[in-house]
Amino acid sequence: MTSTEIISDGTVPDARAVFDAAQHLNPYPGYQRMRETPGPTTVRLGDTEVNVLSRFADCAAVLGSQAWGHGNVDRLSPFWDQEASLPGSFIRMDPPDHRRLRALVNKAFSARMVADLAPRITALVDDLVDRAVAAGGLDVVRDLSAPLALAMVGRRLLGVPEQDAELLRSWELAVARGTDPEPLLSPEEIAARDTAGASVVAYLAELAAKRRAHPEDDLLSRLVAVEESGEVLTPAEVIGICVLLLVAGMETSINLVGNGILALLAHPEQLALLRTQPDLAGPAAEEILRYDTPTQFTMRVALADSTIDGHDYHRGDGVIVLMGSADRDPDVFPAADTLDVARYARAGRAPRHLGFSLGLHYCLGAPLARLEASTAIRTLVQRAPGLRLAVDPADLTYQPSVIHRGLRSLPVELTATTA
Repeated sequence: MTSTEIISDGTVPDARAVFDAAQHLNPYPGYQRMRETPGPTTVRLGDTEVNVLSRFADCAAVLGSQAWGHGNVDRLSPFWDQEASLPGSFIRMDPPDHRRLRALVNKAFSARMVADLAPRITALVDDLVDRAVAAGGLDVVRDLSAPLALAMVGRRLLGVPEQDAELLRSWELAVARGTDPEPLLSPEEIAARDTAGASVVAYLAELAAKRRAHPEDDLLSRLVAVEESGEVLTPAEVIGICVLLLVAGMETSINLVGNGILALLAHPEQLALLRTQPDLAGPAAEEILRYDTPTQFTMRVALADSTIDGHDYHRGDGVIVLMGSADRDPDVFPAADTLDVARYARAGRAPRHLGFSLGLHYCLGAPLARLEASTAIRTLVQRAPGLRLAVDPADLTYQPSVIHRGLRSLPVELTATTA
């Protein structure tokens, strides 16, 4: 039974009907049906009923409004509290705490710091692609996007030793799955999240203590030292920021590259265009964020009474903001279901997508994710003219997370000439 069949009979479906893992391969037809249904879709998350917003205007209105937030401080949220397993993350904060932490983090995680990473990213991508070309193929996730993210976020920003990279990745995957709505998780997944969360917090606390005693040239050292107008980051806040960078930063960049290469392989004319016009790599990354965003949805809570598309919400009401659907809304994006790598390069720039959210919680790591993805995609496309999928598309599988959309693996062949 599909989500629309359940919705159409007048009952409130369990959220599993809308966000079932079986729809991972292609959730977008289901999103279209939700957009075409008048009003918001209501789903049940455990004992709580919340609305799912699927149209661009509604999603943007919530994300861009200070009347909506997370509601954790006043215990308004109808959602679950992950503070015990993932403490200190300002992604769940509202002003004024969120504004204070964001300002301090921006001081450490500057645009200059990201720009300085560009040569390192280029050199690492060149090395990884060189190896792949020599081998005649690679797994885009295992051999390119994951090593790149681990090197930049794990080692360069957080200062994690190379020998601990795989351990960090295993924790990160368990925590990423655990950020999904808790009623969608099995007891085993909740336990795995809590164990991984405790492990990564303890690991980062030890690493931060070392950086306080002996600073190095990494973001973690800057975070423990950051100060502005007498404000400093507490040890718990530093760890919370690092966990956020680890999960949101790594998952976004890993999945952006994987989703992007798969989308290009499914649209050979766009792949050919990008090969002949490598300067489109940046706009192509923007289009991939719109077309198959790595972060499919987020949750928000009404901090004050509000009206969205004629529907009244009261303080404490929760909604799921479905960015993956909003960015395919044909009322905003012409030919929304078509990949167009030049969409964001044309005069009269296309509307801003929601792939990095909007407003106060706009993605902190967006510049780094863009830089990693555009470099990796441009280099692989340019250096591997015979790039093609090495498995049947039907055999591809996705990570179990429903918030984070990304492939488990993406094997490709790299032949010497175009296919």
